[in-house]
Amino acid sequence: MTASHDYDLLVIGSGPGGYACAIRAAQLGLKTACVEVRPTLGGTCLNVGCIPSKTLLHATHLLETARDGHMAGFGIRTGPISIDLATLMERKDATVTSLTKGIDSLFRKNGVTRLTGRARLAGQGRVDIAGKTVSAASVVIATGSLPATLAGVPVDNAAGIIVDSTGALSLPRVPERLAVIGGGVIGLELGSVWCRLGAKVTIVEYADRILPGMDDDVRATMTKLLTKQGLTILSSTSVSAATLVNGGVHLSLTVANGKTSELAADVALVATGRRPNTHDLGLEEAGIAPDDGGFIPVDGRGRTSANGIYALGDVTRGPMLAHRAQDEGIAIAERLAGKPGMVNHDLIPAVVYTNPEAASVGRTEQALKADGVPYRASTFPMLANSRAKANGSTEGFVKLLCHAGSGVVLGAHIVGDMAGTMIAQITQAMEFGATAEDIAYTCHAHPTHSEAIKEAALGLSGSAIHI
Repeated sequence: MTASHDYDLLVIGSGPGGYACAIRAAQLGLKTACVEVRPTLGGTCLNVGCIPSKTLLHATHLLETARDGHMAGFGIRTGPISIDLATLMERKDATVTSLTKGIDSLFRKNGVTRLTGRARLAGQGRVDIAGKTVSAASVVIATGSLPATLAGVPVDNAAGIIVDSTGALSLPRVPERLAVIGGGVIGLELGSVWCRLGAKVTIVEYADRILPGMDDDVRATMTKLLTKQGLTILSSTSVSAATLVNGGVHLSLTVANGKTSELAADVALVATGRRPNTHDLGLEEAGIAPDDGGFIPVDGRGRTSANGIYALGDVTRGPMLAHRAQDEGIAIAERLAGKPGMVNHDLIPAVVYTNPEAASVGRTEQALKADGVPYRASTFPMLANSRAKANGSTEGFVKLLCHAGSGVVLGAHIVGDMAGTMIAQITQAMEFGATAEDIAYTCHAHPTHSEAIKEAALGLSGSAIHI
């Protein structure tokens, strides 16, 4: 650290990208501080995002497994099944508290200074934190994102009638009718939670199908499976207004052909995506101009237009995923310490934690067609996988896409119980430029769900064994 700065690195935001950046920088010998406006560390992901939602998803999956006769099919007899919502919420909150305290412990272990308050850039190498100015040779902006708003549908989490993803994690009671505006990851995950708890859930999606951006086979299969589970899906439908009526809400809907209708619900969840949290950071004073979407422009090394200021994760263009932010945070810290710091932005896996899960990495079949890339596709159904059969969970498939000439894997798309875990194998294979043949002739343990990946790879040469 130079004598003119308080820190070598100051990270603004303690979400997955921010805390990983701070910890890695401290490990590499940089005097590091991380400032967070929340009283707890972990950002949106740990406090009101990834972790609490997965706790609710897991719990309600257990509930559904016990209630739908799945366990009875294995000879496990259960009595009357009920849910204690207060206890479930306490478990969710305890999980969050444990993990946020864990990051606090990691900061102390690695020598990261924790600062609390709202941070604002105050010029070259200076940051104002709750009225006090600190200086740093380098500053990383990692303030994440906020729920996107929708014109005509005002969110009020305190009232609990029109809520965003934060409010939907802590509803005091199970609504009889829940309208979810948005058929993306957040809407489907939280819609699944409350559907399992007993709500009649209607998904309203502007696009022609849920999960925009994912492979069409995944979108079609997930539509079918979630509909079977009890979710009503209205695609090609927009919401223009919301009216509070008798303690509930009426949504004004317009379908693609111009016809209008109204949807009544006790609670409406606005899940139309997220927006970068870049307001009132002092960007303009620092010489940084956000783009039209409010994102901070950066180069391939995370550098902004202002010298010594970097940005990562949801405040920059790219998939709004915690693991992307984390990898970028580690990479920036390593670059500041003189190391290469690498992130392959072409291989950021995406997972939908419904039941079954959906996961993707690389190119979709539709993108390959649009770009004129010669490819071959192979799909292996989980119905033919022995472990899935033994577990009684045979929904879904593994789909591999490879280059028609070289055989290099270009994309993978999975629907199944273990999709989120299985996608890691293919992501790593693609990182090393593997071909379908490389995967096909790698020994996979039996019986495992991952054998479906091997079979899909074998299928690209017409030599799948179990189908």
